[in-house]
Amino acid sequence: MPGAINRLQINVRRIRLKPEELKKLDAYFKRTFNNPDLQVKARPRKNDSAELYLADEFLGLIYKDEDEGELSYNFSMAILDVDL
Repeated sequence: MPGAINRLQINVRRIRLKPEELKKLDAYFKRTFNNPDLQVKARPRKNDSAELYLADEFLGLIYKDEDEGELSYNFSMAILDVDL
């Protein structure tokens, strides 16, 4: 069909993060980066993701994804050019 735009659909579902998952993610980040000042916090108005902080500084978002029965957590961090 001329002019039609083909779109790739990705079958990924974002799912609610439970309090016990937040604790596990918190322990994972502290252990992996050997830094007790890292903290995973629930988001105030969203339940499909959490926030990662270093002390009081926001670092990025953590999403829980389920794709074809496989569960994973994705960390997303934006770096501004002025911070480089």
